[in-house]
Amino acid sequence: MLKTFLSPLTREQENEYLRQLKNGDLAARNVLIERNMRLVAHIAKKYQSAGEDMDDLISIGTIGLIKAVKTYKEDYGSRLATYAARCIDNELLMYFRGKKKLSKEVSLYEPIGTDKEGNQIQLMDVVVCEDVDIVEQMEQAQNMQYLNEIISRVLTGRELFIMINRYGLYDKEMMTQREIARKLGISRSYVSRIEKRAIEKLKHAFEEKPG
Repeated sequence: MLKTFLSPLTREQENEYLRQLKNGDLAARNVLIERNMRLVAHIAKKYQSAGEDMDDLISIGTIGLIKAVKTYKEDYGSRLATYAARCIDNELLMYFRGKKKLSKEVSLYEPIGTDKEGNQIQLMDVVVCEDVDIVEQMEQAQNMQYLNEIISRVLTGRELFIMINRYGLYDKEMMTQREIARKLGISRSYVSRIEKRAIEKLKHAFEEKPG
């Protein structure tokens, strides 16, 4: 689906269309929207696990993109795409909150590996930070998707239970190690050891990630 969208604008092209839009050129506005649709699809893909149709998610995300193009100011200190990513994400989050069925993405803050450039990979929350580069944000979404694909395959049942409840995965409430220990009838230190082992397994899985 992503291949059907036009490629993103270069910084120079983006600046030129923004200049034209500032002068009232609505055609420039349309170009800025069309050339950022791939970004909408990338962000919307994170929310597919909530059981929504991808086309519907893209439609909702597009509303956020339109708002971004309308309200963006150059003195924000970031590219339109970076600002738009936050608006798109916020639009989708508001949609799910309104339906009271927001499906939380994996929110692990432990480092689990490194990317191709040697930077540390963390499984961050889905909210886009203001200073996150859009390419980095897309790579992060791919890492999230990969984690969802491997976590149940890599971890044992007990490890999976602990990780889900420790980090609030899949819409679960976050629990302390002590709370999990009481629930499982084991010591807190044993929960800690299992958690560390699970994180190590995920690290190795990411090190062997194809591509």
